[in-house]
This record gives sequence, structure tokens and C-alpha cells, in this order.
Amino acid sequence: MPIHHCILHFIDKKPDGSPAILHRREAELAQSEAIEYLLADLNDSYNAKPGKGWGYFQEESQTYPFKGWLEAYLAQSQDFPAFTTQAVQHLQALMEQSNLATGGHVLFAHYLQGMTEYLITALLHQTQGIGISESLELVTGEHLDLSQLHLAARINLSEWQNNAQSKQYISFIKGRNGRKVSDYFRDFIGCQEGVDAPTETQTLLKAFSDYVDSSDLPEQQVREKTEALMDYASTQARLGQPISLEELSEVLDEEQPRGFYQHIRNSDYGLAPEIPADKRTLSQFRRISGRADGLSISFEAHLLGSQVEYDDSREVLIIRQLPSQLREQLKKRKS
Repeated sequence: MPIHHCILHFIDKKPDGSPAILHRREAELAQSEAIEYLLADLNDSYNAKPGKGWGYFQEESQTYPFKGWLEAYLAQSQDFPAFTTQAVQHLQALMEQSNLATGGHVLFAHYLQGMTEYLITALLHQTQGIGISESLELVTGEHLDLSQLHLAARINLSEWQNNAQSKQYISFIKGRNGRKVSDYFRDFIGCQEGVDAPTETQTLLKAFSDYVDSSDLPEQQVREKTEALMDYASTQARLGQPISLEELSEVLDEEQPRGFYQHIRNSDYGLAPEIPADKRTLSQFRRISGRADGLSISFEAHLLGSQVEYDDSREVLIIRQLPSQLREQLKKRKS
């Protein structure tokens, strides 16, 4: 992962109404293994976060100035430290306006992954940890805790610059359960949400179910195609990459590599050629489950309609071909 530029600043801000204090770094960080490890771990942690938002830049204005500063940096009108200084000062001002905001180390990194240029920015926090010294003594020290990554955004610079119609070249971590604590960070980037990842993923899964039903395939082939879909989509989500409909179509059927893609286009599901993968929606498609009052049921979604039938009017679930272990337990109970 070639790293073009990387820098850290620190905003000292506590959620008690006290003023935020900016500690600005003058020069970018020198290339080192530590930076490479940090960015690799940061990307892994970022990709693993569920429920990210996807969008594009708002029109540049006094409220949303980040886009203009980034354009100036990419045009080499200003260097990386100057660009990030403007950005972190703007973030500091937004933190002042948010009573819930807390400070931390603000990372900016411009890097190349594969053939794609990215800019990632994240608010990082340190935590106390315990280690062992060379003399086998326990020692304490601070380290970055990437498991507590709550405020971060990643911009696909290549897509932004080369695809003017894209509505999903920015991704950002969304607050859980409707919390607004992360909204100021999205506004800091100047991002307008353009694609709803859960809805897009759900539409894709609906298109797949329709495609399988219309093909009248044997149960084994349905299972294989479902696994192929889930493996591909889950891999893309883990890598932080979108689902390509053409690539997925090729994965599903090597003999008719454009079959699924043509099904989507002919049925007009309204999907873009590439869509973000939502991990939570994918996991729900893989299994159907529920638990209440001592009863727990879980089964693979593709079994619904074959081994498992649901009668909505009577609220009855019919299960055929019970697992042998469960069948033996039931027989013992009956006797």
C-alpha cells in the first residue's frame, strides 16, 4: 500500500463545554513501517464497521469548504500539511458547536491501494495498556485503540475525479441507533448521503431471489449460487469494496456470465453498476432466526419454501426433514 502523505494533529476537547485546543503538526510523518501497519489496521477496522453511509460532496460553500481545499491540494496549489491544517481547524470549529463531541488525534492519509487513490481521515483515541518489558516486568503505556473507531470517512479519489455521475465515492461511519453524535463529522467532510447501502443490498438480494425462482433450478444449484453470492458480497464488504453487478454475474454462472446481469437490467431494479455491500443485510439474508420464551429457531434463508413453509394466517411454521439429532431427542421425549 504505497502511502503518498500522512499526518496527525491533536484536538484536545472534552464534552463539558470547555474550549477545544488544537495541537497542530507542522510537517507530515516520515515513511515508516509503523505508518504502514497503522493504515493497514485502520482500513481493516474501518471495513469491518457495519452500517456505513455512502455519498458524495455537497456543493462547495462556507458551510462545506472541505471539497475546495482538497481540490487545491490535488491540483498542487498547496501542500498536504497546509491542506490538513485548514481541514483540522474547520473540524475544531465544528467540535466547538457539538456538545457531545470529544477530541482526539486526527489522522489524514493519502494512499494508493491497487490502482485506486484514497484519502482517509479518522478521529483516533489512545487507551492504557499493559505490556511486558525485556526484564519481564509488567509495564503500562498508551496505544491507539482502533476497536473504538467511531468517526472516520474515506474518499475514493479516483472515482470522484473520473466518474462525475457517482453518488458513492465517499463512505463514512454512521452513528448507531439514530444517534446524531457523528453528524458533525459528516458535515466536516461536506458529504451528502447518496446511496442507502441496506436498501441497495436488499434490492440486490430480491433480484437474486427472483432470478433463481425464474430459472427453476434444482435445490442443490440454488444452494451453490446462494453461497457464491454470499462469498463474493461478504468478501467485497470485508475489503471495503463495492459489489460489481457484472463481476457477481460472472461468479454466479461461468457458462452464462451475463445471465444475472441481464436479468437485473431487463427487470429494471434501479441498481447502479456498482453498489455498496451492507454486512448486516447480508447476514440476515444468509439465515432466518428468532428467539422468544425459550424457543429458538434458525435456518438458512434458501430453505424457506422447500424444507420450511410458513403459514401467515395461522402463524404456523412447517419443517420437513428434521435433523437426525433433533428427531432422536423428540422420540426420547415422546417415549
